[in-house]
Amino acid sequence: MSSKFTTARMTVGSDHFEILVKPNLALDYKLGKTVAVSQILAIDEIYADASKGTRASVEKLQKLFGATDPVKVAEEIMRRGELQLTTEQRRQLVEEKRKSIIAFISRNCIDPRTGAPHPPLRIEQALAQIRLSIDPFKSAEEQSKDIIDMLRPLIPIKMEQMRVAVKIPADYAAKAYGAVKSYAVISREEWQSDGSWAGTLEMPAGLYGPFIEKLGKLTQGTIQLKLLK
Repeated sequence: MSSKFTTARMTVGSDHFEILVKPNLALDYKLGKTVAVSQILAIDEIYADASKGTRASVEKLQKLFGATDPVKVAEEIMRRGELQLTTEQRRQLVEEKRKSIIAFISRNCIDPRTGAPHPPLRIEQALAQIRLSIDPFKSAEEQSKDIIDMLRPLIPIKMEQMRVAVKIPADYAAKAYGAVKSYAVISREEWQSDGSWAGTLEMPAGLYGPFIEKLGKLTQGTIQLKLLK
């Protein structure tokens, strides 16, 4: 098999179906980019075993996919099946996902002894001490929940959300509003008659420090904050 191709595969019951695809275009498709499946296919064939060149039977394709056209069947395989990544693709995707996981944990978790977020470097060093298997296609949030449990024996860590009441004076409200939305979810808000803005926010505990620093600069220290239970 050419090194320019890789395989996408799908199992239906006891039957296996495989297609040969162009690695980069196939990965783009899996990552949600708009790519025509006809461009992804390296060979317009559906195989039962691509490595042996064994083609899938026409009868099974019709029965299980309702079609025998290679492109239509390939669309189902690409949408519902598994893409075999090249070594370099997997390395790059896993590294990008690892960085996303570290960022997620740093944003959403604190050291319960101090109430402060763990710096990314501390999380990265702790991750190096555990046997970590990263799925390049699962979200950082989904994977982080299990990883946080694995980190607890190594570092004191707690996942926490904070509720904060905020009031921004009229002179800075319009300018600071966009920053508020970038740090937190606004659960309640009110533009007051004097032009000031008041709201209740929910945010990951790890973002509270950066939020205070950012809004303090934007409002020249005039922002009013109150932590809520």
